[in-house]
Amino acid sequence: MVHQTMATSSTSAASASSRINNMVRVLISAGILGMLAACTSVPLPRVQPPASPPQAAPAVAPPAAAPEDGVAPPPAVRGKARWVPARWSELPGVADDALHEAWNAWIRSCERPLPPHAALCPDVRRLSIANADEQRAWLQQRLQPYRIEPLQAAESLLTGYYEPMLDASRLPTAAQQVPLFRPPADLATRRPWYTRQEIDTLPQARAGLRGREIAYVADPLDALALQIQGSGRLRIAEPDGRVSVVRVAFAGTNEQPYRSVGGWLLQQGALRDASWPGIKAWARANPQRLQEMLWSNPRVVFFREGPLTDLDAAFGPRGAQGVPLTPGRSIAIEKDSVPYGTPMWLSSPGPVLSLNRLVFAQDTGSAIVGAVRADYFTGWGAEAGEVAGRLKQPLALWVLWPR
Repeated sequence: MVHQTMATSSTSAASASSRINNMVRVLISAGILGMLAACTSVPLPRVQPPASPPQAAPAVAPPAAAPEDGVAPPPAVRGKARWVPARWSELPGVADDALHEAWNAWIRSCERPLPPHAALCPDVRRLSIANADEQRAWLQQRLQPYRIEPLQAAESLLTGYYEPMLDASRLPTAAQQVPLFRPPADLATRRPWYTRQEIDTLPQARAGLRGREIAYVADPLDALALQIQGSGRLRIAEPDGRVSVVRVAFAGTNEQPYRSVGGWLLQQGALRDASWPGIKAWARANPQRLQEMLWSNPRVVFFREGPLTDLDAAFGPRGAQGVPLTPGRSIAIEKDSVPYGTPMWLSSPGPVLSLNRLVFAQDTGSAIVGAVRADYFTGWGAEAGEVAGRLKQPLALWVLWPR
């Protein structure tokens, strides 16, 4: 999954944790045992789509295993990060996390594990029905924490992303006229492809997308949010009167640069609060400038349509690791600093969400730059979008690496 971060401010959100926990309970009710796939040692994938041939593990080796006397190995450097050995007691809230909620995400990671993590997968499957004390004891026995520190001064930052859920129509209607497109046929031969403004104004650009429409939505800002997040769910009114629910996933871009519409509004002096709710409020108050704001971001994302089964509906879209994302337990990271599938400890004091929990590095995004930087998957639908749109707060991260 490829996405850009749109959160640029934060306020209190008291209902966020209960929403995420409700989603997690849906995942548990879907049945852990029914999805326990055999773990195999699959090299790390680096590019979209997940089905592409995997590449070899990164050249930079992880830290060496701790010797039996319990002395941790020295710090190691990976990408923009320094991995500094830490004690389990240093991890905030380590005794309080509901670890069984994280096991769904771990089982998913075991579908495409990096070789150092693959050896853990038999125990991960076995412990899916263990109690929290047994799970915690196993974690502390098998995994060594490493505090992530940036090699250069950089802001530590936690933002959020989600999967939009939109009403759509297969054919344009009076209310729904904003198209979502499959990639144009000549995308591979014309690089970069037309900008957002050119797609809206040039006959040759519009001709290149004729017949590539997946569906139509009502609000151009909802379409933009879908492109920023990289995937979403559509409830589509079909021509025969049926309503189908599908997932649209990232299938490419016009290879134009991404520009934040919130950043554009700040530069214009139009807003002080460039959160997504603030952007939508400005657009409602200034409809005559909506097109100008949209055109400030030349990048357009194209999608592919796929079915949404009952099991798929209990999880988010597939992230860059190639496994479905778990609300509240999946994060996007800078892949050069932390390998996909790595279990991590995340701590953030708020103010939108107060978090101390086990998470998994299962995705990445173009805005995820820096060692202590993560995008937190909040789930799907309007409430998840509300939280993700305001999430911007300090962050501390620890890698949990096999001993």
